[in-house]
Amino acid sequence: MSVNQALEEIRRGTAEIIDMERIETLVKRYYETGETYTVKAGFDPTGADLHLGHTVLLQKLRAFQNHGGRVQLLIGDFTATIGDPTGKSETRKVLDRETILENAKTYTDQVFNILDEKKTDVVFNSTWLEALGAAGMVALTTTFNVARMLERDDFEKRYKAGQSISISEFIYPLLQGYDSVELKSDIEIGGTDQKFNLLMGRQLQRTYNVGKEQAVLMMPILEGLDGVQKMSKSLNNYIGITEAPKEIYAKTLSISDELMWRYYELLSEKPLDEIAQMKTDVEAGTLHPKTAKENLAMELVARFYDEEAARAAKAEFDNVFKANKLPDDMPEVNVEEGVWICKALVDAGIEPSTSQARRDIKQGAVRIDQEKVTDEKTNLEKGEYILQVGKRKFAKVKVGA
Repeated sequence: MSVNQALEEIRRGTAEIIDMERIETLVKRYYETGETYTVKAGFDPTGADLHLGHTVLLQKLRAFQNHGGRVQLLIGDFTATIGDPTGKSETRKVLDRETILENAKTYTDQVFNILDEKKTDVVFNSTWLEALGAAGMVALTTTFNVARMLERDDFEKRYKAGQSISISEFIYPLLQGYDSVELKSDIEIGGTDQKFNLLMGRQLQRTYNVGKEQAVLMMPILEGLDGVQKMSKSLNNYIGITEAPKEIYAKTLSISDELMWRYYELLSEKPLDEIAQMKTDVEAGTLHPKTAKENLAMELVARFYDEEAARAAKAEFDNVFKANKLPDDMPEVNVEEGVWICKALVDAGIEPSTSQARRDIKQGAVRIDQEKVTDEKTNLEKGEYILQVGKRKFAKVKVGA
């Protein structure tokens, strides 16, 4: 691969790059001399599982690994005790150390579905931040003033609204920037919402005379399945990378045709010209958008599992939805005779609550043995039933067994 092709892959899908010239120099030097460079990305382990939104950054890191980059996967076990204030309208709750370490272990187990472990250094910022001590922390706070900190959009909004901003939240971006000082990172990548923090690393490298200023590459925030808000577990609009193959496949097929191209750009490893040709074919009517979406769904399943799992997920989806058949595997549960339908749906694990079950029955989304349920007061007599919510949730219920 040529240097220009490598740089095109690195630029792909990016929202903003600061100091592209430095990135070009590093990549060119690698291709000419074999000299590697470092690319930092920080993750605060505030949650246990990764979803596709997280993989946008991970795939960009993998692109750098393909072209000479050595990834510094920074686990913010120290900064997670403060909580990143980015985009928050109030002070975040502090996580306990045990939860942070458990989440960090889960993160590192999952990231190597994408990253090359041999080209990755997993580092924890408690290593140097705890050693910084009170004197070092005070010295760090003198490198930036409060007025500049309040220029940050989320802090400015909270300050004007009279909402609380803790001193620790002011310190957070300084600590994230200091990570780049310790690691002597050549490049740091993050989401567009992290711009303030990413630039802090560049500034502190200059302040502490590291001898370099990291380039900054920002990726856009991936929209969730609703196509509106960013992908988030709390919004239930996410695709988790550890979900079952059939769930990843079915959820991908649920996105809109328009959102599909966004996912292709940010998540697919297909060449951009191939994606452009697919889009042209869809617009010309020679390729059905559902076929393009199926290809994307299979690619994502294969990435986190394998090709066989992708084919099986597609076959089951086609079997259930095209032929209107039942899935081969579904949860089974025993319940008492005369159980209320809404409680049975909850006990079977396919509804989160009886109130949601009632709403779904009113909307015509619940079926018993493939027949629509119209009475939310239905009780189930002794026997075996297949309960269904929507198009993807099934359970076998044995009543009075």
